[in-house]
Amino acid sequence: MSQLFFRRSDISSYRDRIPLRIVRAESELSAQEKAYLSAVEKGDYASVKQALEEAEIYFKININCIDPLGRTALLIAIENENLEIIELLLGFNVYVGDALLHAIRKEVVGAVELLLNHKKPRGEKQQVPPILLDKQFSDFTPDITPIILAAHTNNYEIIKLLVQKGVSMPQPHEVRCNCVECVSSSDVDSLRHSRSRLNTYRALASPSLIALSSEDPFLTAFQLSWELQELSKVENEFKYEYEELSQQCKRFAKDLLDQTRSSRVNLLEETILNFRDDVNLLEEETNCDLARLKLAIKYRQKEFVAQPNCQQLLASRWYDEFPGWRRRHWAVKFMTCVFIGLMFPLFSLCYLIIPKSRYGLFIRKPFIKFICHTASYLTFLFLLLLASQHIVSTDPFRQGPAPTAVEWMILPWVLGFIWTEIKQMWDGGFQDYIHDWWNLMDFVMNSLYLATISLKIVAYVKYRSCKPREDWEMWHPTLVAEAVFAIANIFSSLRLISLFTANSHLGPLQISLGRMLLDILKFLFIYCLVLLAFANGLNQLYFYYETDEKKECKGIRCEKQNNAFSTLFETLQSLFWSIFGLISLYVTNVKPDHKFTEFVGATMFGTYNVISLVVLLNMLIAMMNNSYQHIADHADIEWKFARTKLWMSYFEEGGTLPSPFNIIPSPKSVWYLIRWLKNQFCKTSRSRRPERFGTLGRRTAETLRINHQYQEVLRNLVKRYVAAMIRDAKTEEGLTEENFKELKQDISSFRYEVLGLMKHNRPSSLGGKLGVSSSSFVYPDHPFRYSPACTAAQDKGTLTLYSGTSLLQHGDAAAGGSEAHGGLSNGFPTSGPSPSPGPAPSTGDNTSSSKEKLPRKDFPKDITDLRLFQKSHKNKSPGLSPCTIYSVSEEEGSPTRRTRPAETRRERRKERKRRRRVRRRQRWRWRRRRRWTGFCRGRLLRRKLASPLQKGVRPSPDSTGDFLFSASVSQGFLDCSQNEALAIWGLSLRNERFG
Repeated sequence: MSQLFFRRSDISSYRDRIPLRIVRAESELSAQEKAYLSAVEKGDYASVKQALEEAEIYFKININCIDPLGRTALLIAIENENLEIIELLLGFNVYVGDALLHAIRKEVVGAVELLLNHKKPRGEKQQVPPILLDKQFSDFTPDITPIILAAHTNNYEIIKLLVQKGVSMPQPHEVRCNCVECVSSSDVDSLRHSRSRLNTYRALASPSLIALSSEDPFLTAFQLSWELQELSKVENEFKYEYEELSQQCKRFAKDLLDQTRSSRVNLLEETILNFRDDVNLLEEETNCDLARLKLAIKYRQKEFVAQPNCQQLLASRWYDEFPGWRRRHWAVKFMTCVFIGLMFPLFSLCYLIIPKSRYGLFIRKPFIKFICHTASYLTFLFLLLLASQHIVSTDPFRQGPAPTAVEWMILPWVLGFIWTEIKQMWDGGFQDYIHDWWNLMDFVMNSLYLATISLKIVAYVKYRSCKPREDWEMWHPTLVAEAVFAIANIFSSLRLISLFTANSHLGPLQISLGRMLLDILKFLFIYCLVLLAFANGLNQLYFYYETDEKKECKGIRCEKQNNAFSTLFETLQSLFWSIFGLISLYVTNVKPDHKFTEFVGATMFGTYNVISLVVLLNMLIAMMNNSYQHIADHADIEWKFARTKLWMSYFEEGGTLPSPFNIIPSPKSVWYLIRWLKNQFCKTSRSRRPERFGTLGRRTAETLRINHQYQEVLRNLVKRYVAAMIRDAKTEEGLTEENFKELKQDISSFRYEVLGLMKHNRPSSLGGKLGVSSSSFVYPDHPFRYSPACTAAQDKGTLTLYSGTSLLQHGDAAAGGSEAHGGLSNGFPTSGPSPSPGPAPSTGDNTSSSKEKLPRKDFPKDITDLRLFQKSHKNKSPGLSPCTIYSVSEEEGSPTRRTRPAETRRERRKERKRRRRVRRRQRWRWRRRRRWTGFCRGRLLRRKLASPLQKGVRPSPDSTGDFLFSASVSQGFLDCSQNEALAIWGLSLRNERFG
């Protein structure tokens, strides 16, 4: 079948094919440019350096060329986190462009530091491709600055580097700003304008930026969170993003407060929660009790308020007189509250008469004040119950009855409630007063009681006669007063729900009830629209069929319902009560024999019931379930925040006495009133005595002390927060694909470093014999080629002791005969003169000649004699270093030393400085490489070296009697290829050099 298919494909016409071509073709790179970018990708430092030097002289390649992915050599090095190549490229003044932004996005701290310290030379022309100069080609929009991008990544080290350079952040304008800049930017590109504002706020909401640059991180987080929450309501397109940023600021404030691990509660209370930043030195010090906590409640920082340290402080202040209250039994708690509640009149009188006494100060405690106010309100509800049960009988036919004794007792409580609300509005302000829903409920309740009292007075003054109630008019003041008083009683009873917040079990239910009321209000808007639509249609249909029931009842409240849709008001009532199944279906019938009208009416009535019961009612249930689930998921935070608001209302100095004792003027109040009247009406010409400099100095010193202490605490908190953030980031990161890529890059760079070390020593002799091949682009002067003596089988096979020794001896003979061994140090051939090209002798001849001429002496008997895994010994010769690998001749004291290549002194000094700088910057990379390569390859090396030595295999020495390290390694790897042996040899040498 496959043959038939391919045969058919071959003879098919060309029109059945879709020709493909590259539409947006780009300029191709030359072979040398591809090799240059490939060397940067692989981390080949020597090849990159040679290519850059040749480009400076011969201009063969463009050092700013870009690959098909739009990356320059600098961007490739940044992605691979190769700091040596980045420094090299910057040294040759490659085009930087937005490389700093790429380094910040990759969070390469070393690259960011190099780019910040790099200074671009002036007046120097570079070969920059035009595509790099195009702003549309860049990965970043023009509004993304380095500090904004660093704040997006939330990297503390990079942000610190940029802030130290003196960068600045643009101030975002308001959404409704009408300045010229905002209007013009919005007209040109409204999307970019909104995105720019979002990017700026995302940077400002960075926890690392707030912790590093803000003098008061708590205040900054509060204000920014509130501002972002308001923005989410205005810009609906980015609502989710702004809400996430607002929640991020809230979590930062909470996490920063988590770092307060001091056992002293006073430190948290006096330094953080009581700190105020708006202190005026010329004014007297006002009450700053828990000022920062009040600010957190104002900005609705629920996570901050519900933090355990904050709640522990509030609980200690709430149960001030009862330190062991939580550990007591519930029966003991109940009896204690009942006793204090029954004694609240006595405590109130003591506070009125002698406020500084023991019992007068006892009622000022927050917990005692709460119990007294609760007991007073329960007494008020009991009086309302007595009034509703008509304990005191009155004449039911009197149109203007006089107030009963119970009503006279209720009046002081009502006046006390009104006075409490007036004081609360005066102290907190009208705006803060109306933001609390319970205050609105109190306002409605007090208004209803005032309306009841007014109507009672009008009825008592206007109507004094007795008359049967059936003969009273519909809007009689007494009837209206009774109805209003009944509604006020309902509000008064429901007001008791606000006290449930103090209980851990009833508090979340009370919060869920409040959230469900909001859902009901949203639902009523849609339901009223549906109700009005069907009511209008049914009233239009049945308006002409209204019946005149003179002697009988008319409407749906009759025993036999009729005229359900005759008027609009009656239709609205009928449709509303039909939800509860109180309307019969026969109300859609008419007296005439109009079947079509009855069918249409019944269909409309049925459709309304389906929509209201099946759709809307289930939607309401789903909304309420969602609200309850949201509160249940955050029950602890929501309840603690609501409880804190309740506790803070009792922490205030005023409002100590409950109703009705608060309307009784105390001696202290009378004294304050007399002083105020004296200052208003008896003013003297004597002006206020100015404060002395000593007083101002003491006040200034105290303010500076508090500020200094606050900054010290913030400094410690920020340090702990940053350390915890970095620790958590490392824990959550785990092992990712980036780690494997980085390890691969390290191994590739290490490979080329080993090849570079071999090049600097004896590339012609060692490379020509060990079979290490290399590109002429990398090492054009000394290319590594396979020796003709090494066959294909030998290349793929294993190295023997004699073959490895003979290969090295051949290189030594070419270098200078008997002096070749003196040029070897630590198993490396020296960088002597290159041997003259000529036919290489066979391996077999070299082996036989070495066996005949060289005697065996000082052969190593154990693996420790190879000096590969050298341990430090206390008794060692002063001339030998245990961390260096020596040949046998060097250990015996041979004067031979490694000869350096013929370079100038300045170049060698520059090379040494560069290597020291590179090692210092990449010390952490050497450690990881030592773990992965040194440990794993070292174990393999020990295992492979130990196996032949245990079998008694002894390699042959060379002509001078010295034993070479390379030959030992080659003998140890009897089952490895030449490339594997060379790689592991280089790894062991690497571990010895950097170990």
